[in-house]
Amino acid sequence: MSIDFQLEDNGIATITINRPERRNALDQAHYDLLSQAWKRVRDDPAIRVAIVTGAGDQAFCAGADIKSFLTTAPPLSALLNTQQGELLNRGLEVWKPIVAAVNGYCLGGGMTLLLATDLRVCTTQARFGLSEVQRGAFPANGGTQRISQQLPHAIAMEMLLIGDQFDANTAERWGLVNKVVEQDALMQCARDYALRLAANAPLAVQAAKELAVRSRDADLATGLRMEQLFLRILQESVDIKEGADAFKERRPPVFRGQ
Repeated sequence: MSIDFQLEDNGIATITINRPERRNALDQAHYDLLSQAWKRVRDDPAIRVAIVTGAGDQAFCAGADIKSFLTTAPPLSALLNTQQGELLNRGLEVWKPIVAAVNGYCLGGGMTLLLATDLRVCTTQARFGLSEVQRGAFPANGGTQRISQQLPHAIAMEMLLIGDQFDANTAERWGLVNKVVEQDALMQCARDYALRLAANAPLAVQAAKELAVRSRDADLATGLRMEQLFLRILQESVDIKEGADAFKERRPPVFRGQ
C-alpha cells in the first residue's frame, strides 16, 4: 500500500498511486496518503510542478474502492470537519500546475481527480467514465461541479447521468485531455509538459492559475481588478526583472520563484 512521491532537482514532483492489484482504487488509507502528498506539493517551495499517475499499465485510478470505502458511511460528525483529509479535487488549493498521466482506466474518483488537474496526457488504451450513478451514488469530490464547467452541458450531463465509459479518442475530441500517446511515450510526454512548466516563472504561473480558477466564481469586474492587483505585486518580484533582463540579453531566463 503506498502513494509514491518522487522529487527531482528541477522541481518536478511525481505522485504515483501504487495499488495496481486494485486498479489503483482508493480506500480511506490511500486517500489520507494522497492528501499528504498534495499538501507537500502545495507547501514545498522546491516543487514547481507535479505529475500524477498510476502504477502499472492498466489503470490511472479506478476511483473509490467500493468494497472497503464507498459502502462504509463516515460518522455524521465528520461532515463538520471540512478541512480534514483535503484533496486536490476536494477543497485543497494547489496553485502549482498539475499534469495528469493517464495510463489506463480513469473512472469515478479517478475522473474527479483528473478534472482537478491542469494538463492531461493519456494512452490510446485509456478509458474514462463517471459511473457512480450505476452503483447508487454520484461523483463527489468535485465531480458534479467541475464536469459542467469544463465540458459542454449535454456532454457533461451524459457523463453524469448515464455513466457509460468512453475511450481516449472521445476524451480528446471533447477536450478532456491535451494529448493521446502510446503507452511507452506517456511519461515522457507528461514530463515534457512538466519541464516546460517548471522553466517558467513560478510566481507568475501560480498567479495565472489562481486567477483562472477563481474567475469561475467571480464577476468580470472583480476578476479584472484581481489581475491588476496580482500584476502589481509581481512587478516587485526578482523574477520579473530576470525575465526582462533575459529578453534583452537574448538568453534563457533563470527564475528563482522570488
